[in-house]
Amino acid sequence: MKEQLSEIYWPLRITYGLVPLLAGLDKYTNILTDWQHYVSPTAASMLPMSVQTFMHIVGIVEILVGLAVLLGFTRLGGLVVVAWLALISINLLLAGYFDVAVRDLVMAVGAYTLSMVAAERAEEYVPRFATGGVRPFAHQ
Repeated sequence: MKEQLSEIYWPLRITYGLVPLLAGLDKYTNILTDWQHYVSPTAASMLPMSVQTFMHIVGIVEILVGLAVLLGFTRLGGLVVVAWLALISINLLLAGYFDVAVRDLVMAVGAYTLSMVAAERAEEYVPRFATGGVRPFAHQ
């Protein structure tokens, strides 16, 4: 079964690692799009900083989450991606970008699937190499 799971695990892991990583990097270059355009006026009015500064912080979070998924924190990273995409979808709904919001919710389902496949592969939330061999969150 674990071998069959690898057929879906690796494409999902690469996708949910690279897409946030690249989107996060693009928050600094705006090559793909003008990301500030997607921040709803409601969200922008609640920010204690400029939208540009906020998008740079968003970029850092996305880069870290993408790296986490790629570097083996796949189960935990997948769940963070689910929450992140759900929050982005709420913002997009407020901004009136219904089509993009729905796509992000679909992507959230894929990220959840990645996390569940990682669980079936018996991956820890935090890999042992990151904890000096200790199994955090392990059931005793």
